[in-house]
Amino acid sequence: MSDLFFNFPLIAALLGVFSAQFLKIPIHFFQTKKIKWDLFISTGGMPSSHSASVTSLATAIGAMHGIGSSLFAIAAMFAIIVMYDAKGIRWHAGEQAAVLNDLVEEFRDHVKKSNKKFEQKDVEEQRKELKELLGHSPKEVFFGGLLGITQTLILSWLFL
Repeated sequence: MSDLFFNFPLIAALLGVFSAQFLKIPIHFFQTKKIKWDLFISTGGMPSSHSASVTSLATAIGAMHGIGSSLFAIAAMFAIIVMYDAKGIRWHAGEQAAVLNDLVEEFRDHVKKSNKKFEQKDVEEQRKELKELLGHSPKEVFFGGLLGITQTLILSWLFL
């Protein structure tokens, strides 16, 4: 069990997630002048915690076992797939959610205009909006990856 607490790749990857999630709060504040604490546990946004965690993991494995090792190859391919998914598939799912939310809102407006009974329904009966911020833009993926690599190189220099 004590090996778990000294597992450098795991610690680096977890630090990648936490630091990226934490950085979303001041970045959002700088852009909007509003503090949103729930960004710490939300998906999407700048920087990508997906990218930060998998690049931290791959960098730590590369630092420990060398970039020519099979372990690094596995971690690097894992990082590429996760980052591609975060940018591609999940981003497009968010775009589709935005379109569906617009359609639902237009439908609600239409129903309200034609039927006063709709206004009497409580909020529980109305459908929740789909979460639109699922994935990441290429810039968010890039900076998440850069964060993961940089912080892990610094950690490996300090502790390995």
